[in-house]
Amino acid sequence: MTTSRTNDPTPAYQALVLTLLIIVYTFNFLDRQIIGILSIPIQKELGLSDTQLGLMRGLSFALFYATLGVPIALLADRFNRTWIMTIALALWSAMTALCGLAQNFWQLFIARLMVGVGEAGGVAPAYSLLSDYFPADRRGRAMAAYSFGIPIGSAVGIIFGGVIATLLDWRWAFIIVGILGVLLAPLFKLLMREPVRGRYDPPGAEISPAPLSEVMRVLTKKPSFWTLSLGAASSSMMGYGLFAWLPAYFVRSWGEDLKSAMSWLPDWMVPVGAGPLLFAGYFYGTIVLVGGLIGIWLGGQLGDRFGARDKGAYALVPALAFLATTPFFVLGVLSDSILISFLVFLIPTALGLAWLGPVLAAFQGIVPANMRATASAVFLLINNLVGIGLGDLLLGIMSDSLSAQFGAESLRYSILGGTVFYLLAAALLFVSSRLLEKDWVRIDDPSLKADTP
Repeated sequence: MTTSRTNDPTPAYQALVLTLLIIVYTFNFLDRQIIGILSIPIQKELGLSDTQLGLMRGLSFALFYATLGVPIALLADRFNRTWIMTIALALWSAMTALCGLAQNFWQLFIARLMVGVGEAGGVAPAYSLLSDYFPADRRGRAMAAYSFGIPIGSAVGIIFGGVIATLLDWRWAFIIVGILGVLLAPLFKLLMREPVRGRYDPPGAEISPAPLSEVMRVLTKKPSFWTLSLGAASSSMMGYGLFAWLPAYFVRSWGEDLKSAMSWLPDWMVPVGAGPLLFAGYFYGTIVLVGGLIGIWLGGQLGDRFGARDKGAYALVPALAFLATTPFFVLGVLSDSILISFLVFLIPTALGLAWLGPVLAAFQGIVPANMRATASAVFLLINNLVGIGLGDLLLGIMSDSLSAQFGAESLRYSILGGTVFYLLAAALLFVSSRLLEKDWVRIDDPSLKADTP
């Protein structure tokens, strides 16, 4: 049973905290994923191959986003987390605006790299803040609600990017969303208070900052941390790859059919002369928003419900979801009906994001409060180097290698081949479900005691 170390925040302020963190995370993914839809005009103007797009969107972003996350998280375990997030938000937003000024591949590569530098300080501190604003029995749902920023930000980025690229050009899309993020930063700092660290942890729990060596010592004794991290990373290879490539896939494989599929849109949402780019944005943005919100919320609810009795459920729920994604992706990619493809893609989009609430809650549960931000950053290092750094790139390489055989349809078969990563994720999370009960932090946890000579 947990107790509060100080007066608990009011439900109203908890709701405000969660709303603010969701908004910031929305901008995090908006700035990160808008390039998926903008890659179509960028590729045309700058003459880039699919492999170069994968390098620019994935590896350039992941290099510093993942590696800088650990030292920034060490700071977050020691200093004011709200200030760290404020500075990070302002930096990544300014660098997003700078992407709009790029004139060639390398300029855009470096600008995206700097977006990753800023975003390195945006997620691990937020996980830690949520753990100090919500008790353990509500943490899965809080993490799931926070993760709404992924589908909302991705959908807004895809749709907004398509609209602005149609009305103006791709450069203005970067500039506008970047400026909006810079303006949000001081408002976030004004409203977000730094909570007491370890507020909802058991009495006697250690809350003084732990050095990196101590964090790694604890993690090496938690096998579930590594199976969870590698499982999440495997799923992220496909998840980030899909966010990056599905807009281009819909344009290449469906073309003008997208317009008829989105005929229900009101006239004011369709500028004169709109082409497949705009309709691909609406098409995939709707899939991500609807499917993502449903999947993330259900994952958090089921994780908390079954995890109260068996901690292994925090891994078992997403494992079952990943196992179910593959047949739906195969059906959606191979379908010759755009309507069936739309309806079928909603299901694996939901299932593919259901892991966020329960797995993130599990990460907070297997380490003590004084190392949560740092442990989260180690997880993000693994997840993002593998997921963002390799997923987008590998799908691009596969697409280029298949283009001689399949032409414009090469992306279809590249995506189809990538579904194997969801099966690998399911296997690793099944293993995690057998380990979590033993690895969950308790006051008498032997892994938290200093080693004796």
